[in-house]
Amino acid sequence: MKPTWNYENFLNDQGYLFVAGVDEVGRGPIAGPVVSAAVILDAGADHKWYRDINDSKALSAGKREKLATLIKDHATSFSIASLDSEAVDKMGIVGATKATMLDAILGLGVKPDHVLVDAVTLPELGVPSTSLFKGDTLCKSIAAASIVAKVARDYEMGVWHDIYPMYGFSKHKGYPSREHVSNLNKFGPSPIHRLSFAPVRNFYLEANVNFMVKSC
Repeated sequence: MKPTWNYENFLNDQGYLFVAGVDEVGRGPIAGPVVSAAVILDAGADHKWYRDINDSKALSAGKREKLATLIKDHATSFSIASLDSEAVDKMGIVGATKATMLDAILGLGVKPDHVLVDAVTLPELGVPSTSLFKGDTLCKSIAAASIVAKVARDYEMGVWHDIYPMYGFSKHKGYPSREHVSNLNKFGPSPIHRLSFAPVRNFYLEANVNFMVKSC
């Protein structure tokens, strides 16, 4: 099943001219930022590439990058917001996710009349909004936002890979793959690891236990 313009078309028919899709990337990783994007597209535009818009996880990296460029070039407006690992540790992943979504929406150059959000509810937004479970598989605008957010976060993780190549960030993007966890245990956490997330938290707990045992 691929996302459609059904939600946007329905809202347009109800008088909501500018409908934004919002999604985040980076809730599951143990390192790196959480990134959200908000995108307003013209559902009635005749772009052939619209048919390729899909949940970012269902697309290859090359396809995502091409679509992200097209989306940003043709969007009525788009915005990207992120919070680093330190903020995630302080706010919790749910709080950080909502904060980046709100920042992305507020960063739009055109104020949306209605916002379609993937899974999360944003009652504090002050604009009519609809939360859609697995919205990136149902709604083109949310899928477009997921693509823009994913490409932005992947690029940042590539930059961090150049700084800390021993962790392999360019491959796993901070998600807790077997290789990532092995490198974490070998080299210890980097400054971009989320200290409140297992197995980063477990690394420090085990290190403290080992220190106490040796001290005894």
